[in-house]
Order: sequence, then structure tokens, then C-alpha cells
Amino acid sequence: MDQVVQVAGALLILAGYGAALAGWMSPHSLLYLLLNLVGSAVLCVLAFGDHEWGFVLLEGAWALISAYGLIALARGRVPSGPATH
Repeated sequence: MDQVVQVAGALLILAGYGAALAGWMSPHSLLYLLLNLVGSAVLCVLAFGDHEWGFVLLEGAWALISAYGLIALARGRVPSGPATH
């Protein structure tokens, strides 16, 4: 079951990233940030359970960055520079 959840988390991140690269959504949009937050949080939790500390760092940091972006968006601030995953 963990594998199914891992794949789902990865697909959320990849869906947002692919859509942003294709120009279908802004990397500063609510949907993009939510996809990244949920996907990376899921992967972080699973990595923590498996003691995969490098992935905990990577996905945990990405979840925090996405959360920061969501907070900025909620406060009416949109980052001005280019964004990448």
C-alpha cells in the first residue's frame, strides 16, 4: 500500500511541474502550490517511516517551501522571479 501512496504523491508533484512547464498553470498558482505541498508532504511522511533521511530533508523542505508560497499567496503576494521545482 505504501508504494501506491508514494506513486500518488509523486504524481501530484509531477502533474503540477509538467503543467507549469507546458504553460497550463502558473508555478505561483494555488493549484500548483497545493499539488506540491500535498505530494511532498506525503512523500516526506513515508520517507520518515522508512528512515530515508535524505528524502525526508528533500521532501520536507519542499513541503515547507510550498507552504510558504501558499501563505504568501493568501496574503496577496506573488513571487516575481521565475520558479522551478
